[in-house]
Amino acid sequence: MLKKPTITVDAEVNNGLHSVIGRRRISRFLNDLARPHVVGQDLSAGYAAMAADEAREAEADAWSEALLTDVADEPKRGH
Repeated sequence: MLKKPTITVDAEVNNGLHSVIGRRRISRFLNDLARPHVVGQDLSAGYAAMAADEAREAEADAWSEALLTDVADEPKRGH
């Protein structure tokens, strides 16, 4: 169900929303921006879904292994 709240923003923000986002896309933009901050999420279900994605997991593994190699090659700094 959609609701139509009234919000107040600075004129500069309003102008930016219209010029960057577009007149007919502002509601969707603000909804998508706010959703992760105000709608409860089941994190364990999200983590389980990410872990089940084998291609994503393989890519994450490769990335982290490469990162460790990069760090191992860094010169040691004295304190």
